[in-house]
Amino acid sequence: MARRKSKAKQQEEFIQSLLGLIVLGSIFGTFYFTDSLTASVIVCLLSVSVYIGVMIRIGVKKAERLKRSGIADIDNMDGVQFEKYLGYLFQAHGYKTEVTKTIGDYGADLILQKEGKKIVVQAKRYSKNVGIKAVQEAQASIAYYAASEAWVISNSDYTAAAYDLAKSNKVRLIHREELIEMILALNPGTAPVASEVIEDHPTREIPCPRCGANLVLRSGSRGQFYGCRSFPKCRHTQQVEFT
Repeated sequence: MARRKSKAKQQEEFIQSLLGLIVLGSIFGTFYFTDSLTASVIVCLLSVSVYIGVMIRIGVKKAERLKRSGIADIDNMDGVQFEKYLGYLFQAHGYKTEVTKTIGDYGADLILQKEGKKIVVQAKRYSKNVGIKAVQEAQASIAYYAASEAWVISNSDYTAAAYDLAKSNKVRLIHREELIEMILALNPGTAPVASEVIEDHPTREIPCPRCGANLVLRSGSRGQFYGCRSFPKCRHTQQVEFT
């Protein structure tokens, strides 16, 4: 199952196709009406110049859009920071939000409530495509939290298997482009600022008591835990402490 393209992506592809047709039409139309190869070449150069100019402008607007969304800062978040960020984001969208505890969350990182509907959310701050495990965890958490539906939200995309499983289990997958659209749909000043969330919830640096390297936050079958950065040379782990 191919993911649904964002409106911005659809518009970009439409403009590219339309410009391509205009360039080809102007070249062949010029040659047809003038029967002049020189005139056709001149029109070709002018058309290509306009095409390049428009595409550069589209690229600039796309870069500005990404900058406004703060997605580059989101990509640098750890898992806990991403969960906190999503909590603030959905609060701005009118949801009552709750970030669950890190260990023993029973498949849900956030619980959203709005208009009598309860939604469980798996938050996946990944640098690669998210697989079926996130879909399975999200779907399984529906019964435990007595929710009406489950979402998986990622700053990345999903594997084809994840899309297929989500469709059959009626789990909503929110990918990178849709996340960006959710952020930009808010009025200026109402969306959470990713860099501020990172600053307010700094990654905790904990030295490994065995080898001295820093511990990093990892996920396992029982939830998240701290593991040594030098793994597999050092296999020290410890629980996440709550404050």
